[in-house]
Amino acid sequence: MKKILVVDDQPTIRRLVEISLRSADREILEAESGEKAIEVAHSQKPDLIIMDLMMPGGMDGFEAVQILKSNPETRDCPVLVLTAKDQKAERTRAFEIGAGDYLAKPFKLNVLMNKVEKLLN
Repeated sequence: MKKILVVDDQPTIRRLVEISLRSADREILEAESGEKAIEVAHSQKPDLIIMDLMMPGGMDGFEAVQILKSNPETRDCPVLVLTAKDQKAERTRAFEIGAGDYLAKPFKLNVLMNKVEKLLN
């Protein structure tokens, strides 16, 4: 069973992604902050992380991805950035810190599903 961690401060986005990606061979995990994402990633060892960049609190998605990619236990887990930030600078930075792909909100569900399949395989 593949585990997918969805990290977003908006419960409606987490739910939409969960419903879109749920299947018999997938478990969807959730986190509402960068700090929680790191905690869940260490305890649950997801096969994919879908990460928002803009989240309230002390840690944004960029920092969370940097921490996850610097840790030997989580560095090989692919990260799909899913964010409202769609500027070239954000895209470039996301790929520089280790994101495997990038999708801007609002997004089409079929594009999300295709990117998820690509990163899981």
